[in-house]
Amino acid sequence: MSPARKRGILIGAALAVVAIVVAAVVLLVREDRAPAASGGGQGDATESAQESPAQVAGRFLRLFDTGDLTTAPVDDPAAATTALSGTRAALNGASVRTSLGEVPTTPGNATTTSATFHVSWAFAGNSAWKYEGKLDLVRNAGKWVVRWAMSVIHPKLEAGQRLSLAPVAAKPIVADRDGKALVGGDATGVAPILQGALSKVAAGENSGTGATVTVSRVDVSGKPVETLFGQAAETDKPLVSTLSVASQNAAQKAVDGFAGPAIIVAMKTSGELLAVAQNGAAGNQPKALNGLYSPGSAFKIATATAALQQGGVSADSPLPCPGSEQIGTRTLKNDNGFDLGTVSLKTAFAASCNTTFGRLAGQLPADGLAKAASQLGLNADFEIPGLATEAGKVEPSGSGDEQVEAGIGQGRVQVSPLGAALMAATVATGKPVVPKLWQGLETKVNAGYQAPPAGVLNQVRAMMREVCTTGTAKALKGSGAVFGKTGTAQFGSGADANGWFVGYRGDVAFAVMLEGSNDSKPAVQLAAKFLAG
Repeated sequence: MSPARKRGILIGAALAVVAIVVAAVVLLVREDRAPAASGGGQGDATESAQESPAQVAGRFLRLFDTGDLTTAPVDDPAAATTALSGTRAALNGASVRTSLGEVPTTPGNATTTSATFHVSWAFAGNSAWKYEGKLDLVRNAGKWVVRWAMSVIHPKLEAGQRLSLAPVAAKPIVADRDGKALVGGDATGVAPILQGALSKVAAGENSGTGATVTVSRVDVSGKPVETLFGQAAETDKPLVSTLSVASQNAAQKAVDGFAGPAIIVAMKTSGELLAVAQNGAAGNQPKALNGLYSPGSAFKIATATAALQQGGVSADSPLPCPGSEQIGTRTLKNDNGFDLGTVSLKTAFAASCNTTFGRLAGQLPADGLAKAASQLGLNADFEIPGLATEAGKVEPSGSGDEQVEAGIGQGRVQVSPLGAALMAATVATGKPVVPKLWQGLETKVNAGYQAPPAGVLNQVRAMMREVCTTGTAKALKGSGAVFGKTGTAQFGSGADANGWFVGYRGDVAFAVMLEGSNDSKPAVQLAAKFLAG
């Protein structure tokens, strides 16, 4: 072989090697420019024959989250975009986030496959709708694409159906004994003095938020087919109180109609609180439950109880009721100085004879009134979840004069409206009563009590009934079979007095207290309004 020919062969071989290397570099560059599975931006809108089903599904979902599927790897981009836009509008612009789930391994000759994905729609009020969806993929002209159907939006959606959004009616956080809303729901204005306590306890017992909307699938005509999200089972059940919206509204209406500070507490004679109401003039602290006041003649319920047990008298015993009388160093007077002469204890109770009861109290042992008050629950101590309560404070008298004053509910005797209602409930039921605010949450009894003997209470009931038929509360004759006692108690300098009515009707015991009313008649009138409501 000549040197020239040999040189030509070597040059040709070298050129062939160069051509092979260049071709390899070009191929590597092309492969390197293919879209990555996790790519974004312009790559999301670029299809490639090299994309796997997982890459196609991932790219589709990223565009699904934006709400625009016009450049998505889907067999009908226009229909898909129209359906997704309509869904987002129907869901009031709720944002959506998806994430790819499982994608099965696909053989090289496969033409169909599927992928699962996770969906979360976020609504106002921190309500989230989560479910799992499915994508069907097909090989189209050698490339994988998503096969469009309404089931891509939700697996239960069929052709011709769509999603529909509606707000969930506000659910009560706390319900009354009849299931009506006390906190949340439509409870605006109910039990205003207790809203803070009720809400606090409910928050501690039940912190779920629940759904704020419902999502349904509807047919072409808009008729609901199925609720997909926001059903009642997804929201927490309200905490149930013993209160009654009807009783609470009746009590609140009665106190709101009074010009001065007014309070009403009502409970079942079993102890379940029905209403705790006070008006704006009484302030924003729940004095109804722990405010201590001189009870005035309403305390004669306890004085009568003590006298019947310890004083050797009965309801029919004849006793003097002079217009005024000096007992020890105290001079007691009846209201407007009325003088009944000698009458039965029952009549003296109905007319509220201060002179009669002051003398009876002065003849009792030093701890006589305190014992009777304790038997009626006035020295008991309870812990009701969410409430700070105090029934009363009645201690043994330190002197004869102190005991005379205590006999007519003055001096150091103190009772709260809650304690007064508790006293009436004890008389009515003949048993110790534990006040309750909740169904399912127990009241802790720190200091309990034993009720007076049945024979004593039978006489006290007859005396309380006489008050409402012929006595100081006879204005209640039209309010049914009411048992009770009126009271007027001086406070401060003695120039002003609070008015009371304490009693029960049927299985409802209650107390009305009016600050500075200077008379018990307005308290009787409010009691009538409450009972009528």
